[in-house]
Amino acid sequence: MSISDEADPRAYIRLAAELRRAIADGTYPPGTPTPSITTLSQRYGHARQTCAKALRLLVDEGLLMRYPGLGYYVAGAAKPDNPASNDGKTDAP
Repeated sequence: MSISDEADPRAYIRLAAELRRAIADGTYPPGTPTPSITTLSQRYGHARQTCAKALRLLVDEGLLMRYPGLGYYVAGAAKPDNPASNDGKTDAP
């Protein structure tokens, strides 16, 4: 996020900057849903298409994941490089 995002005349850029800041400060931790498009539209007074475009921008940046029918969720932490390691645990008795 840059200062120019907050001063940008395009509403979807400003909304994306606001949501990016909320993700960064922990308001929306990884794995949690963001407010719905309808909620964002009512809260910020923007058209639904504007809110959807802001969310798609954050999906493109990798901050959010879209699950059709469920909404947008904050992207989680990266998975370990070697999931077979199991933190040193083995299945052997």
